[in-house]
Amino acid sequence: MLKFNPYVHYYTSQRNLVYGANGMVGSSNPYAAQAGLEILKKGGNAIDAAIATAATLTVCEPSGNGIGGDAFAIISYQGKLYGLNGSGFAPELINADELRKKGDTIDLFGVTPVTVPGIPKSWAALSKKFGKLPLIDVLEPAIFLAENGYAVAPTVGRLFKRYAKTYGDQLKNHPELKTWFDTFKIHEGIPQVGDKIVLKDHAKTLRLIGETNSDAFYKGEIADAIDAFMKDYNGYLRKSDLEKFDVEFVQPLSTNYRGYDVWQLPPNTQGPVVLEALNILENFELSNGKDVDSYHKIIESIKLAFSDGLQYIGDPKFTHVNLDMLLSKEYAKKRAAVIDLNEACMPTFDEAPGGGTVYLATADNEGNMVSYIQSCYTGFGSGCFVPGYGVALHNRGAQFNLKKGHANELAPFKRPYHTIIPGFLSQDDVHLGPFGIMGGPLQPQAHVQAVTNLIDFHLNPQDALDAPRWQWLKDKTIEVEPDFPKSIALGLLNLGHNVIYANESLMYGRGQIIIKQKNGVYVGGTESRADGTLAAY
Repeated sequence: MLKFNPYVHYYTSQRNLVYGANGMVGSSNPYAAQAGLEILKKGGNAIDAAIATAATLTVCEPSGNGIGGDAFAIISYQGKLYGLNGSGFAPELINADELRKKGDTIDLFGVTPVTVPGIPKSWAALSKKFGKLPLIDVLEPAIFLAENGYAVAPTVGRLFKRYAKTYGDQLKNHPELKTWFDTFKIHEGIPQVGDKIVLKDHAKTLRLIGETNSDAFYKGEIADAIDAFMKDYNGYLRKSDLEKFDVEFVQPLSTNYRGYDVWQLPPNTQGPVVLEALNILENFELSNGKDVDSYHKIIESIKLAFSDGLQYIGDPKFTHVNLDMLLSKEYAKKRAAVIDLNEACMPTFDEAPGGGTVYLATADNEGNMVSYIQSCYTGFGSGCFVPGYGVALHNRGAQFNLKKGHANELAPFKRPYHTIIPGFLSQDDVHLGPFGIMGGPLQPQAHVQAVTNLIDFHLNPQDALDAPRWQWLKDKTIEVEPDFPKSIALGLLNLGHNVIYANESLMYGRGQIIIKQKNGVYVGGTESRADGTLAAY
């Protein structure tokens, strides 16, 4: 057998742009992209392909999402933009005062942070409103892989190893995490790159979701199993919570940035952070993207927008979010005036939350396009898997704030501030295409970096994703990727930024970009930091 290390690359490689005349699917996992393409070729549209890709990602990239997570989407359908908010709310039984007695934050692991999962109903709602094929047919590629097995990709293999230690360290305090070890048979060995994984329970759940248009998950036997599991471990979520849940179709938000409309979803997502940052940034000129001044202006704009977002954004059903103020050009001018072009600022705000997610983009031969994102929050989520069904329950509740009076304060039936955001670009009412980069608090920062790469610096979609990324952590601290230019880092240090280099690029997001050209042909870029794949025909 040949001997090689799947994580060592001695030479710099380059990805060419991918073109597709009839359709395209971009995903962080090859199996998922192929599943979406399979559905397109069977007569499905971009929405069907997005659902198929998303379902396959729950199987083949369980380290970034699962059936028991949340989802958001921006859909370009027959020339009109739609938004989907598929995020669940906190259980009726949860009590902020009770949790405050245990500490200032909500536990990241176990049953406590589990909120209502929104993914299954999101698939069903998208299928019903926009799809061309029955939901069960759309889920078939994912069911096949779960039943017959798939090979572990490099990114997933690395995260299996990381979470085996993370959950192992938590087992004493959270015995319910044993379900993660049981689901993936960790007692037989941590799955390695190239190992085959079979998930029969997962396949059974996907089939039930497809056959009942998600009713089995919210009203039937899966709901009963979730209810029983939560009661066994003194959790808060109940079947009654699942029965009350529904997704929302919402109007996407936009701002015009240098002649292009950039679209995001409204709260409870952090999408407005992207739009406010671009509004602030528009007050400055950027050069070629390789100078210190441009980096400084982008970083400072993000910091100000983030500090506003973390202070004001919450579930609009519980908290008034003054979007007219946050997204106004006038307010952006005031925020821009705060920026010192010669020195880094240090805004005060609550610490940005973490995350772990998957993002995908699809397009079809009718001009429909989808920007879609789903997540269990951090990694595999809470670490809780429903026995017999393979459902990973997310830990999105940990994103609530326990401070009294905070816009994102925990309350029953309230949705938390949400990190996951899909993006979309248009110009003069022409829909150009979907874009997105996952990664917790990195997401709005990476969105702004991608937009400026495309619009200000005229990079192609692949280069826009490949460009070295940075992320603001707190105060004046900026973390940069290992290959970030040292000349820029030194220049930022001279401006007062505390620049630190990351050891790896794994946590710097996984993105996709698909752009529709004037001739109707799609061109796309995919993530080089992970197992990104573009499937086209």
